[in-house]
Amino acid sequence: MRGATALAAPRPDMPPPLLGAGMALLGEFSRPSGLGMGVRLVQRAMAGMGMATVTLDADVRAAELPPAGMPVLLHVNPPSLPLALLRQRRDLLRGRRVVGMWNWELPVVPQDWGVGLRFVHEVWVTSRFTADAMAAMLPADGRIGLRVVSYPLAVAPPEPAALGRAHFGLPEDALVVLVSFNLASSFARKNPLAAVAAHRAAFGDRADRILVLKIGHPGHFPEDFATLRAAVTGAGNIRMETRAMAQEEAHALTACADIVLSLHRSEGFGLVPAEAMLLGRAVVATGWSGNMDFMDADCAALVPFRLVPARDPRGVLEVAGAVWAEPDIDAAAVALRRLADDPDARAALAARGQAHARAVLGAGSLAAALAGLAR
Repeated sequence: MRGATALAAPRPDMPPPLLGAGMALLGEFSRPSGLGMGVRLVQRAMAGMGMATVTLDADVRAAELPPAGMPVLLHVNPPSLPLALLRQRRDLLRGRRVVGMWNWELPVVPQDWGVGLRFVHEVWVTSRFTADAMAAMLPADGRIGLRVVSYPLAVAPPEPAALGRAHFGLPEDALVVLVSFNLASSFARKNPLAAVAAHRAAFGDRADRILVLKIGHPGHFPEDFATLRAAVTGAGNIRMETRAMAQEEAHALTACADIVLSLHRSEGFGLVPAEAMLLGRAVVATGWSGNMDFMDADCAALVPFRLVPARDPRGVLEVAGAVWAEPDIDAAAVALRRLADDPDARAALAARGQAHARAVLGAGSLAAALAGLAR
Protein backbone atom coordinates (compact mmCIF):
# COMPACT_ATOMS: atom_id res chain seq x y z
CA MET A 1 0.00 0.00 0.00
CA ARG A 2 2.80 2.42 0.86
CA GLY A 3 4.52 1.73 -2.44
CA ALA A 4 1.33 2.32 -4.39
CA THR A 5 0.50 5.56 -2.61
CA ALA A 6 4.06 6.82 -3.06
CA LEU A 7 3.75 6.35 -6.81
CA ALA A 8 0.33 8.00 -6.97
CA ALA A 9 0.91 10.96 -4.66
CA PRO A 10 1.62 14.37 -6.25
CA ARG A 11 5.22 15.65 -6.38
CA PRO A 12 6.53 19.18 -5.88
CA ASP A 13 7.97 21.27 -8.69
CA MET A 14 11.71 21.06 -9.36
CA PRO A 15 13.74 23.21 -9.02
CA PRO A 16 12.09 24.79 -5.96
CA PRO A 17 9.73 27.62 -6.89
CA LEU A 18 10.22 31.12 -5.55
CA LEU A 19 9.17 31.53 -1.94
CA GLY A 20 5.72 33.03 -1.40
CA ALA A 21 4.36 34.69 1.71
CA GLY A 22 3.07 32.87 4.79
CA MET A 23 2.98 29.13 5.39
CA ALA A 24 0.44 26.36 4.91
CA LEU A 25 0.80 23.53 7.42
CA LEU A 26 -0.40 19.98 6.76
CA GLY A 27 -0.52 17.80 9.86
CA GLU A 28 -2.55 15.92 12.45
CA PHE A 29 -4.39 19.00 13.69
CA SER A 30 -7.39 17.05 14.97
CA ARG A 31 -5.46 14.25 16.68
CA PRO A 32 -4.25 14.19 20.33
CA SER A 33 -0.90 12.78 19.16
CA GLY A 34 2.68 13.98 19.55
CA LEU A 35 2.73 14.97 15.89
CA GLY A 36 -0.58 16.76 16.35
CA MET A 37 0.76 18.70 19.32
CA GLY A 38 3.88 19.52 17.34
CA VAL A 39 2.15 20.98 14.30
CA ARG A 40 -0.19 23.01 16.51
CA LEU A 41 2.82 24.43 18.36
CA VAL A 42 4.53 25.42 15.12
CA GLN A 43 1.37 27.03 13.77
CA ARG A 44 0.86 29.07 16.96
CA ALA A 45 4.47 30.22 16.90
CA MET A 46 4.27 31.29 13.27
CA ALA A 47 1.04 33.16 13.91
CA GLY A 48 2.67 34.80 16.94
CA MET A 49 5.51 35.96 14.69
CA GLY A 50 2.96 37.73 12.50
CA MET A 51 3.08 35.16 9.70
CA ALA A 52 -0.06 34.32 7.78
CA THR A 53 -0.82 30.60 8.16
CA VAL A 54 -3.27 28.13 6.66
CA THR A 55 -3.97 24.85 8.49
CA LEU A 56 -4.64 21.65 6.55
CA ASP A 57 -5.78 18.62 8.53
CA ALA A 58 -4.07 15.48 7.28
CA ASP A 59 -7.32 13.54 7.75
CA VAL A 60 -9.63 15.98 5.93
CA ARG A 61 -9.62 17.15 2.33
CA ALA A 62 -9.46 20.95 2.29
CA ALA A 63 -12.18 22.73 0.34
CA GLU A 64 -9.79 25.36 -0.98
CA LEU A 65 -6.10 25.61 -1.78
CA PRO A 66 -3.83 27.95 0.18
CA PRO A 67 -3.01 31.24 -1.60
CA ALA A 68 -0.89 30.85 -4.72
CA GLY A 69 2.81 30.41 -4.02
CA MET A 70 2.40 29.96 -0.25
CA PRO A 71 4.95 27.33 0.88
CA VAL A 72 3.78 24.13 2.55
CA LEU A 73 5.12 22.51 5.71
CA LEU A 74 4.36 18.78 5.77
CA HIS A 75 4.33 17.76 9.44
CA VAL A 76 3.63 14.13 8.51
CA ASN A 77 6.30 11.45 8.76
CA PRO A 78 7.46 9.89 5.46
CA PRO A 79 5.68 6.49 5.71
CA SER A 80 2.31 8.27 6.04
CA LEU A 81 3.07 11.22 3.79
CA PRO A 82 1.94 9.85 0.38
CA LEU A 83 -1.47 8.85 1.74
CA ALA A 84 -1.85 12.21 3.48
CA LEU A 85 -1.10 13.98 0.19
CA LEU A 86 -3.57 11.82 -1.70
CA ARG A 87 -6.28 12.92 0.73
CA GLN A 88 -5.62 16.54 -0.25
CA ARG A 89 -6.24 18.31 -3.52
CA ARG A 90 -4.08 16.98 -6.32
CA ASP A 91 -2.51 20.36 -7.06
CA LEU A 92 -1.66 21.24 -3.43
CA LEU A 93 2.11 21.20 -4.00
CA ARG A 94 2.10 22.84 -7.41
CA GLY A 95 4.12 26.06 -7.57
CA ARG A 96 5.13 25.89 -3.90
CA ARG A 97 8.23 25.45 -1.80
CA VAL A 98 7.72 22.26 0.25
CA VAL A 99 9.28 21.47 3.64
CA GLY A 100 9.01 18.16 5.49
CA MET A 101 9.09 18.44 9.30
CA TRP A 102 9.75 14.93 10.54
CA ASN A 103 10.18 13.24 13.92
CA TRP A 104 12.15 10.08 14.61
CA GLU A 105 13.43 8.53 17.84
CA LEU A 106 16.40 6.32 16.90
CA PRO A 107 19.92 7.09 15.63
CA VAL A 108 19.18 5.10 12.44
CA VAL A 109 16.33 5.99 10.06
CA PRO A 110 14.30 3.18 8.43
CA GLN A 111 15.05 2.61 4.78
CA ASP A 112 11.44 3.20 3.75
CA TRP A 113 11.64 6.78 5.03
CA GLY A 114 13.54 7.65 1.87
CA VAL A 115 10.20 7.83 0.05
CA GLY A 116 9.53 11.14 1.77
CA LEU A 117 12.38 12.81 -0.07
CA ARG A 118 10.36 12.64 -3.29
CA PHE A 119 7.93 15.22 -1.92
CA VAL A 120 10.09 17.92 -0.29
CA HIS A 121 12.72 20.53 -1.07
CA GLU A 122 13.98 20.72 2.53
CA VAL A 123 13.75 18.72 5.77
CA TRP A 124 13.33 20.15 9.27
CA VAL A 125 13.81 18.06 12.43
CA THR A 126 13.34 19.02 16.06
CA SER A 127 16.70 17.95 17.53
CA ARG A 128 20.34 17.42 16.67
CA PHE A 129 19.84 13.77 17.58
CA THR A 130 17.27 13.34 14.81
CA ALA A 131 19.31 15.46 12.42
CA ASP A 132 22.29 13.13 12.79
CA ALA A 133 20.05 10.18 11.95
CA MET A 134 18.37 11.92 9.03
CA ALA A 135 21.59 13.22 7.47
CA ALA A 136 22.61 9.72 6.37
CA MET A 137 19.41 9.45 4.33
CA LEU A 138 19.75 12.68 2.36
CA PRO A 139 21.21 12.90 -1.17
CA ALA A 140 24.95 13.53 -1.18
CA ASP A 141 24.60 16.40 -3.66
CA GLY A 142 23.00 18.65 -1.04
CA ARG A 143 19.91 19.42 -3.10
CA ILE A 144 17.69 18.74 -0.08
CA GLY A 145 18.58 20.90 2.90
CA LEU A 146 18.42 19.80 6.54
CA ARG A 147 17.78 22.12 9.48
CA VAL A 148 17.22 21.66 13.22
CA VAL A 149 14.06 23.55 14.20
CA SER A 150 13.14 22.93 17.81
CA TYR A 151 9.52 23.16 18.87
CA PRO A 152 9.06 26.80 19.98
CA LEU A 153 7.35 25.89 23.23
CA ALA A 154 8.44 29.03 25.05
CA VAL A 155 6.56 31.18 22.50
CA ALA A 156 3.28 29.49 23.44
CA PRO A 157 4.07 27.88 26.81
CA PRO A 158 1.70 25.37 28.44
CA GLU A 159 -1.24 27.02 30.19
CA PRO A 160 -2.60 24.86 33.01
CA ALA A 161 -6.21 25.07 34.09
CA ALA A 162 -6.84 26.50 37.55
CA LEU A 163 -7.04 23.06 39.17
CA GLY A 164 -5.27 21.97 42.32
CA ARG A 165 -4.35 18.60 43.74
CA ALA A 166 -7.82 18.03 45.14
CA HIS A 167 -9.19 17.84 41.60
CA PHE A 168 -6.90 14.87 40.93
CA GLY A 169 -7.40 13.23 44.33
CA LEU A 170 -3.83 13.93 45.41
CA PRO A 171 -2.93 14.83 49.01
CA GLU A 172 -1.39 18.25 49.56
CA ASP A 173 1.31 16.97 51.90
CA ALA A 174 2.72 14.20 49.67
CA LEU A 175 5.67 14.28 47.31
CA VAL A 176 4.20 13.59 43.85
CA VAL A 177 6.19 12.13 40.97
CA LEU A 178 4.51 12.21 37.56
CA VAL A 179 5.15 9.96 34.57
CA SER A 180 3.13 10.93 31.50
CA PHE A 181 2.99 8.95 28.28
CA ASN A 182 0.70 7.78 25.51
CA LEU A 183 0.12 4.04 25.22
CA ALA A 184 -0.44 4.54 21.48
CA SER A 185 3.25 5.45 21.31
CA SER A 186 5.97 2.83 21.85
CA PHE A 187 5.55 1.23 25.26
CA ALA A 188 9.14 -0.05 25.19
CA ARG A 189 10.54 3.35 24.20
CA LYS A 190 8.62 5.30 26.83
CA ASN A 191 9.71 2.65 29.36
CA PRO A 192 7.19 3.23 32.18
CA LEU A 193 8.15 -0.06 33.85
CA ALA A 194 11.55 1.46 34.63
CA ALA A 195 9.83 4.43 36.24
CA VAL A 196 7.78 2.11 38.43
CA ALA A 197 10.91 0.19 39.43
CA ALA A 198 12.83 3.39 40.22
CA HIS A 199 10.01 4.78 42.37
CA ARG A 200 9.70 1.53 44.29
CA ALA A 201 13.47 1.39 44.80
CA ALA A 202 13.48 5.00 46.01
CA PHE A 203 10.45 5.04 48.29
CA GLY A 204 9.08 1.54 48.80
CA ASP A 205 5.51 1.79 50.09
CA ARG A 206 5.77 5.23 51.70
CA ALA A 207 2.30 6.77 51.56
CA ASP A 208 3.74 10.29 51.36
CA ARG A 209 5.66 9.49 48.15
CA ILE A 210 3.16 9.06 45.32
CA LEU A 211 3.80 8.05 41.72
CA VAL A 212 1.13 9.07 39.20
CA LEU A 213 1.14 7.31 35.84
CA LYS A 214 -0.82 9.46 33.40
CA ILE A 215 -1.63 7.10 30.53
CA GLY A 216 -3.08 8.28 27.26
CA HIS A 217 -5.14 5.88 25.11
CA PRO A 218 -5.04 2.99 27.63
CA GLY A 219 -7.27 0.85 25.41
CA HIS A 220 -5.03 0.92 22.35
CA PHE A 221 -2.71 -1.85 23.52
CA PRO A 222 -4.49 -3.88 26.22
CA GLU A 223 -1.60 -6.32 26.70
CA ASP A 224 0.81 -3.49 27.49
CA PHE A 225 -1.74 -1.94 29.82
CA ALA A 226 -2.18 -5.26 31.59
CA THR A 227 1.61 -5.56 31.99
CA LEU A 228 1.75 -2.11 33.56
CA ARG A 229 -1.19 -2.83 35.85
CA ALA A 230 0.50 -6.01 37.04
CA ALA A 231 3.68 -4.05 37.78
CA VAL A 232 1.85 -1.69 40.16
CA THR A 233 -0.38 -4.28 41.81
CA GLY A 234 -0.14 -3.99 45.58
CA ALA A 235 1.60 -0.60 45.50
CA GLY A 236 -0.69 1.74 47.41
CA ASN A 237 1.41 4.77 46.55
CA ILE A 238 1.21 4.29 42.75
CA ARG A 239 -1.82 5.59 40.90
CA MET A 240 -2.88 5.16 37.29
CA GLU A 241 -4.63 8.15 35.72
CA THR A 242 -6.36 7.01 32.53
CA ARG A 243 -9.05 9.65 32.03
CA ALA A 244 -9.01 11.58 28.77
CA MET A 245 -8.03 15.16 29.60
CA ALA A 246 -8.13 18.44 27.80
CA GLN A 247 -4.64 19.85 27.36
CA GLU A 248 -5.18 22.50 30.02
CA GLU A 249 -6.21 19.84 32.55
CA ALA A 250 -3.18 17.70 31.68
CA HIS A 251 -0.93 20.71 32.19
CA ALA A 252 -2.61 21.31 35.55
CA LEU A 253 -1.73 17.76 36.60
CA THR A 254 1.90 18.45 35.62
CA ALA A 255 1.84 21.66 37.64
CA CYS A 256 0.59 19.70 40.66
CA ALA A 257 3.59 17.35 40.56
CA ASP A 258 6.85 17.95 42.41
CA ILE A 259 8.97 15.89 40.02
CA VAL A 260 8.39 14.80 36.43
CA LEU A 261 10.16 11.54 35.60
CA SER A 262 11.07 10.31 32.10
CA LEU A 263 13.16 7.15 31.98
CA HIS A 264 12.71 6.94 28.22
CA ARG A 265 14.94 4.83 26.04
CA SER A 266 14.93 7.45 23.28
CA GLU A 267 13.18 10.68 22.34
CA GLY A 268 13.14 12.58 19.09
CA PHE A 269 12.43 15.74 21.08
CA GLY A 270 10.76 15.13 24.44
CA LEU A 271 7.61 17.24 24.74
CA VAL A 272 6.67 16.03 28.23
CA PRO A 273 9.92 16.97 29.99
CA ALA A 274 10.16 20.21 27.99
CA GLU A 275 6.68 21.28 29.06
CA ALA A 276 7.43 20.23 32.65
CA MET A 277 10.52 22.45 32.71
CA LEU A 278 8.55 25.41 31.38
CA LEU A 279 5.96 24.79 34.11
CA GLY A 280 8.70 25.00 36.74
CA ARG A 281 8.80 21.32 37.68
CA ALA A 282 11.98 19.47 38.58
CA VAL A 283 12.78 16.90 35.89
CA VAL A 284 14.56 13.56 36.20
CA ALA A 285 15.28 12.13 32.76
CA THR A 286 17.46 9.75 30.83
CA GLY A 287 20.48 11.75 29.67
CA TRP A 288 20.33 10.70 26.02
CA SER A 289 18.66 11.54 22.70
CA GLY A 290 16.58 14.53 21.63
CA ASN A 291 15.90 15.95 25.10
CA MET A 292 19.59 16.79 25.43
CA ASP A 293 19.02 19.80 23.14
CA PHE A 294 17.23 21.56 26.02
CA MET A 295 18.71 19.79 29.06
CA ASP A 296 22.05 19.58 30.79
CA ALA A 297 23.24 18.46 34.21
CA ASP A 298 22.65 21.94 35.65
CA CYS A 299 18.94 22.18 34.81
CA ALA A 300 17.77 18.55 35.08
CA ALA A 301 18.70 15.42 37.00
CA LEU A 302 20.19 13.34 34.19
CA VAL A 303 20.07 9.58 34.65
CA PRO A 304 23.09 7.62 33.35
CA PHE A 305 22.50 4.82 30.87
CA ARG A 306 24.09 2.19 28.69
CA LEU A 307 23.35 1.79 25.00
CA VAL A 308 21.76 -1.50 23.95
CA PRO A 309 20.23 -2.77 20.70
CA ALA A 310 16.79 -1.25 20.18
CA ARG A 311 14.15 -3.95 20.52
CA ASP A 312 10.53 -2.91 20.08
CA PRO A 313 8.02 -5.75 20.51
CA ARG A 314 5.57 -3.81 18.36
CA GLY A 315 8.11 -3.70 15.54
CA VAL A 316 7.70 0.03 14.87
CA LEU A 317 11.10 1.02 16.24
CA GLU A 318 12.97 -2.01 14.96
CA VAL A 319 15.78 -0.90 12.63
CA ALA A 320 18.95 -2.88 11.88
CA GLY A 321 21.90 -1.45 13.77
CA ALA A 322 19.84 0.91 15.93
CA VAL A 323 20.54 1.33 19.63
CA TRP A 324 18.78 3.09 22.46
CA ALA A 325 19.37 3.80 26.14
CA GLU A 326 18.83 1.50 29.08
CA PRO A 327 18.62 3.96 32.00
CA ASP A 328 20.20 3.09 35.34
CA ILE A 329 17.26 2.44 37.67
CA ASP A 330 19.36 2.61 40.84
CA ALA A 331 20.76 6.00 39.82
CA ALA A 332 17.25 7.23 39.05
CA ALA A 333 16.13 6.11 42.51
CA VAL A 334 19.01 8.03 44.11
CA ALA A 335 18.03 11.18 42.18
CA LEU A 336 14.39 10.82 43.21
CA ARG A 337 15.29 10.40 46.89
CA ARG A 338 17.67 13.36 46.82
CA LEU A 339 15.11 15.70 45.30
CA ALA A 340 12.28 14.40 47.49
CA ASP A 341 14.28 14.90 50.69
CA ASP A 342 15.66 18.34 49.80
CA PRO A 343 12.89 20.80 48.86
CA ASP A 344 15.38 23.64 48.40
CA ALA A 345 17.49 21.65 45.94
CA ARG A 346 14.33 20.58 44.13
CA ALA A 347 13.07 24.15 43.84
CA ALA A 348 16.47 25.39 42.64
CA LEU A 349 16.69 22.68 39.97
CA ALA A 350 13.16 23.50 38.80
CA ALA A 351 13.96 27.21 38.59
CA ARG A 352 17.13 26.59 36.58
CA GLY A 353 15.25 24.23 34.29
CA GLN A 354 12.49 26.76 33.68
CA ALA A 355 14.96 29.55 32.89
CA HIS A 356 16.95 27.31 30.56
CA ALA A 357 13.87 26.06 28.72
CA ARG A 358 12.61 29.61 28.25
CA ALA A 359 16.00 30.59 26.81
CA VAL A 360 16.47 27.71 24.35
CA LEU A 361 12.91 26.83 23.32
CA GLY A 362 11.95 30.16 21.79
CA ALA A 363 11.34 30.93 18.13
CA GLY A 364 15.01 31.47 17.24
CA SER A 365 15.59 28.29 15.26
CA LEU A 366 12.21 28.61 13.54
CA ALA A 367 12.90 32.21 12.54
CA ALA A 368 16.33 31.20 11.22
CA ALA A 369 14.83 28.36 9.18
CA LEU A 370 12.21 30.65 7.68
CA ALA A 371 14.87 33.20 6.81
CA GLY A 372 16.97 30.42 5.27
CA LEU A 373 14.10 29.39 3.00
CA ALA A 374 14.09 32.86 1.50
CA ARG A 375 17.72 32.64 0.41
